[in-house]
Amino acid sequence: MSQIALPLSIGPGGGPARIVVGNANAGVVEAFGAVASWPFRTAVLQGPARSGKTLLARWFVENGLGEAVDDADQMDETALFHRWNRAQEAATPLLLTVAAREGGWKVTLPDLASRLGAALLLEIGAPDDAMMAELIAAHAEARRLALGEEGTRYLAARATRSHMGAERVVATIDRLSLERKVAPGPAIWREALAELSGISQPRLL
Repeated sequence: MSQIALPLSIGPGGGPARIVVGNANAGVVEAFGAVASWPFRTAVLQGPARSGKTLLARWFVENGLGEAVDDADQMDETALFHRWNRAQEAATPLLLTVAAREGGWKVTLPDLASRLGAALLLEIGAPDDAMMAELIAAHAEARRLALGEEGTRYLAARATRSHMGAERVVATIDRLSLERKVAPGPAIWREALAELSGISQPRLL
């Protein structure tokens, strides 16, 4: 498990942002090191909500690897086509981030569709146990919550297996802890998981 530090802040705690690199996005980070081999110097980064696409795109730009268009699937296709042409003329690598959806991104402008059809497709998948624990730890750090290794392991094994799931369970723990005016210990962890899943959780052994 590794991390990419970013010069920005996330979460209400204002903690340092970091991209957790694990099974779900290691291939994306590896591809960033080989932009010269991208077809037409273009890659499309696809992933579910809150999976770090924007942070990865920002890191890509801030490290001088090329240009990025976040939420490219929400952009006017003619404007995006012009943006692609400008990047080609400048020989600048271009990263486009799009939301994951069944059937993929449907581009209707024929000229743009033909260009992007040849682009490198990068995908962010579901995190495994190790990455879930690290994602939960990263969100907890941003909110200045002390969960400890025991807490992150317990939550990672029971929270919804997704980037969004990691974010939501930490946000719920933070809210419940503030409401109860208690530290986020096992009772709060169980309550947060039960609230999100509708299923009561077993006590720690």
